[in-house]
Amino acid sequence: MAWQPNAGGLDELLACLRSSGSPDTKVQESVNERLEQFNNVPEYNQYLTYILTQLPAEDVTVRSMAGLLLKNNIRLRLQTFSPEVVAYVKANIFSAIGDATSMIRNTVSTVIDTLLVELSPENWTEALSNLMELVDSQDQLSQEGAFSALDKLCQDIPKKLEQLQIGGQRPLDFMVPKFLAHIDSPYPKIRNYALSCAIQFISPDNNALTVHLEQFIVALFKHASDDSIDVRKTVCQALVQLLATRPDVLIPHMGSVVEFMLYSTQDTDNEEVALEACEFWLTFAEDPELVNHLRPFLPKVIPVLLQSMVYSEDDVLLLDTDEDDAAVPDKASDIKPHLLSSKTHTNERLEDGDANGQQPGGAHMSRERADDEEDEEEDEEDYDEDDDDEAYTEWNLRKCAAAALDVMAVAFEAEMLDVLLPYLKEKLFSSDWLDRESGILALGAIAEGCITGIEPHLPILMNFLINSLGDSKPLVRSIACWTIGRYSSWTIKDDATPEHKQQFFVPAMEGLLKMCLDNNKRVQEAGCSAFATLEEEAGPELEPFLGSILGNLVYAFNKYQQKNLLILYDAIGTLADAVGSSLNNQSYIDILMPPLIAKWGALSDSDPDIIPLLECMSSVVIAVGPGFVTYAQPVFARCVAIVKQSLIDFQQYQQDPINFDEPDKTFLIVSLDLLSGLTQGLNTAITELYSASEPPVLTLLSVCLQHPDAPVRQSSYALLGDTAISCFPILKPLVPQFMPVLISHIQSEPRLAEVSVCNNAAWAAGEIALQAGADMEPWVNPLMERLVPILLSSKAARSLTENSAVTIGRLAIVCPQLVAPHLDVFVSAWCQALADIKDNDEKESAFRGICAAIQVNPGGISAAFGYFLNAVARWTRPSDQLNEMFKTILVAFKGMSEGPAWDAQLAHLPPIIVQRLRERYGV
Repeated sequence: MAWQPNAGGLDELLACLRSSGSPDTKVQESVNERLEQFNNVPEYNQYLTYILTQLPAEDVTVRSMAGLLLKNNIRLRLQTFSPEVVAYVKANIFSAIGDATSMIRNTVSTVIDTLLVELSPENWTEALSNLMELVDSQDQLSQEGAFSALDKLCQDIPKKLEQLQIGGQRPLDFMVPKFLAHIDSPYPKIRNYALSCAIQFISPDNNALTVHLEQFIVALFKHASDDSIDVRKTVCQALVQLLATRPDVLIPHMGSVVEFMLYSTQDTDNEEVALEACEFWLTFAEDPELVNHLRPFLPKVIPVLLQSMVYSEDDVLLLDTDEDDAAVPDKASDIKPHLLSSKTHTNERLEDGDANGQQPGGAHMSRERADDEEDEEEDEEDYDEDDDDEAYTEWNLRKCAAAALDVMAVAFEAEMLDVLLPYLKEKLFSSDWLDRESGILALGAIAEGCITGIEPHLPILMNFLINSLGDSKPLVRSIACWTIGRYSSWTIKDDATPEHKQQFFVPAMEGLLKMCLDNNKRVQEAGCSAFATLEEEAGPELEPFLGSILGNLVYAFNKYQQKNLLILYDAIGTLADAVGSSLNNQSYIDILMPPLIAKWGALSDSDPDIIPLLECMSSVVIAVGPGFVTYAQPVFARCVAIVKQSLIDFQQYQQDPINFDEPDKTFLIVSLDLLSGLTQGLNTAITELYSASEPPVLTLLSVCLQHPDAPVRQSSYALLGDTAISCFPILKPLVPQFMPVLISHIQSEPRLAEVSVCNNAAWAAGEIALQAGADMEPWVNPLMERLVPILLSSKAARSLTENSAVTIGRLAIVCPQLVAPHLDVFVSAWCQALADIKDNDEKESAFRGICAAIQVNPGGISAAFGYFLNAVARWTRPSDQLNEMFKTILVAFKGMSEGPAWDAQLAHLPPIIVQRLRERYGV
């Protein structure tokens, strides 16, 4: 007998679902609690299926809610379903696929897709068969429902469908021709679904679609002028994907494709179509192999892109306001999720000029700090200058066109500028502010690629941009800020005269600071962001202006609403990174710290706004160093408290993921990073805080080092290394506990997500070695077994190779007798890894170690002596101690070698290197 619901239970569930839309918060909480309790009822998902499929008279929102709950339960709890429940869902879900209401059809198709994905198609072959039969149904609604499910499935698991075989046959070999046959359907929705399904399989190695490509392209051209906007949009998507993966099939038709895409990019009535078409130019310009095919079309494409960057009438209605809105609180929707910035443990490399004897600047090897998941494309981030309003936080035609112009500028440089310049001049000096604004955006977009060609015009253009900061239109002031930021490196270029800096850098800096305090929030945001860019470019050049800069930025604390405060934190942190210890001046500290501490005190430990403030404080404490000691204790204690609570919350989630949400690991990461900053900035003065910490920092750190999330471990190893540097006596008793875990995280070919963890672990090992001395002996061989394969791997990230080389050198300082026997295995790779790194203390310690190992085992370097000579000569100013070690080794080797053998070693080196060796060491 078929299953039937209990009438009382059905009524109770229906009552809950009907109440779920109540505006009363207490009612919603009660409903959610009751719905959660229903998960304990074994037949709950049968009830949901019954309501969705068997109650056509019920309100569609109630039925749809039942379907969405069913979908979520399938996704999260399918393993808890009994076989009878799964069988009931399978047997009944198709009965409503042709429901008269589109909301129900869509919900049913979502449930079918989710169940197919979770079970895998080979375990529910009847579903695929049913769907393929229904796409030929005479009932249009059933056809739509089936295609809706197939479209979702093709988007969700295209690779699995490509590889799927049932009974020795590939279902896709039957499905793809069926999709193509329906592209000519009389119904627009079916045409669009058929196209959308097919384009999921555009790839170089998909035979199912490849054998039908000509038919597919004919269909695309046929529907390029389709009456349906959705179909035209999907045609554009298909052409973009073909260009990206199978350009060979488009090249013979490129003239027609370009004309269609130009036409579609200018479809002002349908921006979704125009945006999809505009992606074509971005894809075209990004592929170096396609550049020559794009070149003939530049005179047509560039003016279209330029026009696409002008705000539309709808944009103007929404965005163009002269209102001074600085005092208007932000809406919750204005605040975008915060992404952690990435600080990478790399070694600054010699430029070409440095190898020829020019003096390089020193660089501290900064270990990597955690970077959150980077879901946004870089191009999209670069062109987010106009995202204050909710409707404009998304990728749009204007941003896409600007990004395409940027990429084309890099690809074509002066060639592109020749085409663009007449149009650009017309825009920049137009009486229409909308044209002027788009021209300024275009000028910023080409900053990277066309800098050589545009540089002769920059004296005039920079004055124009600075004057534009006084425009009456906030949108013009805003875009002028962004574009000045794009050219900020030119205002402070290395060969700039004092007059150049006075004429361009100082007015740009002062202009942007003024915009930081504008009465329009959009302009504040653009000014503050552009000023942060200028800070990165200017670095120490900002030191004479620190008082004025800090005064302006601190004044902004009293003026900014929530969203722009987050940008202000970034600007202050970037300033601290740029000027470093120059910030350790009591007058500057007295200006900067009170408002930071006030904000610090006003935010709770769980407030997302504390994350960028913690990042900012981390940069400030490293720059201020000992000057931060007055504020250190409460900041340190709060970080420890956040780390402790984060670990407790994560443990609860691990033990009971049903009733506890996964905590946001960002709070844990930034707190670890700020503890690192405090440890780095205060140096040995941090010891007192470590000693008084409850719970002990190192106890918490031992847990963090084994956290399942790589970014947490990454920051944990940064803190471990800083602790070794600043307060090793506290760490020393725990070294035997930490080292096995550390060694386990050093891998020769780590997964991408683990590279930064491995990098920081290797760096921390080197710092511990320097402090531990001979006590490091038990760990030298296990570390060498991990580090040497990294040096020898062709796949290892360059930063990881360099840090591994430095750590091997540091191990050789403290235990040369253990490293020396392995010299012949790794020393050539070691020399190559560090030859081009600029002089700094870390590199010096590594070379002192390797020289100590060579003195223990001179024969270990014989086969790689040329590499060693090259690495030695590339030093610009080695310390007296290191110079003496080099000289001892070189003189000894020359004495052991016969004249021709020694000359043969030198013959492989560039003449300037040989000359330097002779001048320094007489060899």
